[in-house]
Amino acid sequence: MKICVTSQGDNLGSLVDPRFGRCQYFIIVDPDTLEFEAVRNPSVSVGGGAGIQAGQLMTNKGVEVVLTGNVGPNAFATLQAAGVGIITGISGKVCEAVENYKKGKHQSTGGPTVNRHFGIKEGG
Repeated sequence: MKICVTSQGDNLGSLVDPRFGRCQYFIIVDPDTLEFEAVRNPSVSVGGGAGIQAGQLMTNKGVEVVLTGNVGPNAFATLQAAGVGIITGISGKVCEAVENYKKGKHQSTGGPTVNRHFGIKEGG
C-alpha cells in the first residue's frame, strides 16, 4: 500500500504541508515498512490547475490514500474519481501522520476543505 503525506520537506521528519496542490513535497510511503519516496511538487507555482495536476500525479504513482492539511474542490474531485482516499486536518511531522494513520486515528474527508486557489500567494 502507498500513502501520500503532503510535506514541507523531503523526509519523514519534515512537517506536514497544509496544502495539497501547492505543497512543497509529496512523501509517498509504505506505512508498513516506512520506505518512502520524496517527490518535489512540480505544480507548486503554476497559475491554475495545481490540485488537478497533483491529484493526477498521485494517481500515476499508485497512491491509495492522501494525508494533508486541506484539499480544494478540483483536487478532491480528481482524487475521488480515481478512488484515492482523502484525509484532511493533518498536522505535525510526516512520520507522526503515518503512525496515526496506522493506528486508525484519522477519518476520511467528505468534501473539499478550502476554496479554489487556496495557497496562491496574493500579488504573485
